[in-house]
Amino acid sequence: MKLTIVSGLSGSGKTVALHALEDEGYYCIDNLPVALLPIIVESLLQTESQIALGIDARSGGAELEQIETVLAEIRNRGVEIELIYLQAQEETLLKRFSETRRKHPLSRGETDTPLVEAIRKEKSLLTEIAGLADLTIDTTHLNVHELSRRIRDRLNTDNSSNGGLSVLVQSFGFKHGVPLDSDFVFDVRCLPNPHWEPRLRHQTGKQTEVIDFLEQHDSVKEMYDMIKDFLMVWVPRFAAENRRYLSISIGCTGGQHRSVYMVEQLGKYLSEYSTGKVTMRHRELGSIDAG
Repeated sequence: MKLTIVSGLSGSGKTVALHALEDEGYYCIDNLPVALLPIIVESLLQTESQIALGIDARSGGAELEQIETVLAEIRNRGVEIELIYLQAQEETLLKRFSETRRKHPLSRGETDTPLVEAIRKEKSLLTEIAGLADLTIDTTHLNVHELSRRIRDRLNTDNSSNGGLSVLVQSFGFKHGVPLDSDFVFDVRCLPNPHWEPRLRHQTGKQTEVIDFLEQHDSVKEMYDMIKDFLMVWVPRFAAENRRYLSISIGCTGGQHRSVYMVEQLGKYLSEYSTGKVTMRHRELGSIDAG
C-alpha cells in the first residue's frame, strides 16, 4: 500500500492536490484527525493500494505533535508513506481568502480571530508536520492547473518514472520572491544581462540569440561549470539518503533570461546522469518541461 498525506496551510491548495490525486486513482479522505490515521489505514489495507489523506491544523496541537510517532507505527506495517506539505506567502493567502470570502478554519468561533493571526497560528501548529515533509510545494505563483500538474508530475502517478530521486530545476526572478520550496538557491544576477540589449529584451533564455549572447561570456561558462560540479557531488548524496525530491532554484532579476538559460543547460545535463526524473520549470514564464 502507498499512503500519501497532504497537509499545509489553509488556502495553499490542499483540496486541489487531493483532487489531482483522486483523478489518478487514489482513494482520498480530507480533514482526517491524526488519531484516526492508524485506524483508517488498517481498515483500507486490504482493499486499496493507493490512499491520500488530508491533514490540517484542525487536528489540534496535541495530535499534530504525535504525527512522527503515528507515521512510524504505520510504516512498521509495511506501508510506504509520502508526505506533501503545501505553503504560500502570507500576502497570497490573505488575498485568496479575501477573494473567496471564506473564513479561515482557525478564525471561526464565538470570537472571530483576525485572518492574519489565524494564518500565523496555523503555521505554528503545523511546524512539526512541515519538518517531516518529503515534498514541500510553494503555491504562491501557481494556479490550480499548475498545482495539479506539479502534483502529478512530482509523484509520477502515471507510473512513467524509472525510480530514484525526482529533481526539479526551476528558474525565477528575485524581484518576484525566492521559491519557498527550494533546497538549493543559486543567484546568477552577476552575469551579463541580455535585458540591456534592446533586440534581446523581449526574448527568453530558451531562444538562440539570447543563448549566443550569454555563451560569448567566459563568466557564464564558469558559473555553469561551478554549479554543475556542485550538483554532481551533492545530488547523488541526497539520493543515497533515500530522498525522493530535490528542488534546485536559479534566480536572476526578472526570471526571463539568465536563470532560464542556466536551468535549461543544467536540466539537460542532469537528465543524462540522473537515475530519477528531472523536471525543468520556468516560474515567471509559466512553463514546465520534463527532462
